[in-house]
Amino acid sequence: MPETVNVKCLLIVGDEAEIVADAEDATVPQRYPAVAVAQEADLPLRQLAGAKLTADVGDDDRLTNFRRRA
Repeated sequence: MPETVNVKCLLIVGDEAEIVADAEDATVPQRYPAVAVAQEADLPLRQLAGAKLTADVGDDDRLTNFRRRA
């Protein structure tokens, strides 16, 4: 079962979203395709920057399955 972490979209740069995880070992924001993150989280792209989300951490430490945080 994948680990789930809280994340936040800091901003959108071009067509990429800068995502930072709320985890001790996450020190640098990672970039993900903004449209894909917005679609997974069921958010309009214009609302993605600043959004608080959750995501699953894969074996390669990449985030997937972005969801709006309740």
